[in-house]
Amino acid sequence: MNVTIYHNPRCSKSREALAILTDAGADVTVVEYLKTPPSRAELARLYAKGGMSPRDGLRKAEAGAKALKDASDDVILDAMAADPILIERPLVETDKGVRLGRPPEAIREIL
Repeated sequence: MNVTIYHNPRCSKSREALAILTDAGADVTVVEYLKTPPSRAELARLYAKGGMSPRDGLRKAEAGAKALKDASDDVILDAMAADPILIERPLVETDKGVRLGRPPEAIREIL
């Protein structure tokens, strides 16, 4: 199974999700999204595939997220593309779908 994880190695939840994928024997492509951010279009595609809104994928604890409290999905996507720290992690994609790894066990649904 091919899997892509949008990963932050400094995040414990992201590390836990990566361990679940590795233990499951998945062929994992790791994208350190802070170094190689997904495009706005890629984020929109991922959230749509996962049945999520961009707001669902917004890392609300970040200072920049507070200004997006009443923003539209388009504005949120623009903000995430401009400042990838706003992207909640880990974001995992397989052929079966996309899930946020919050909690990390949620990714088992798409394995």
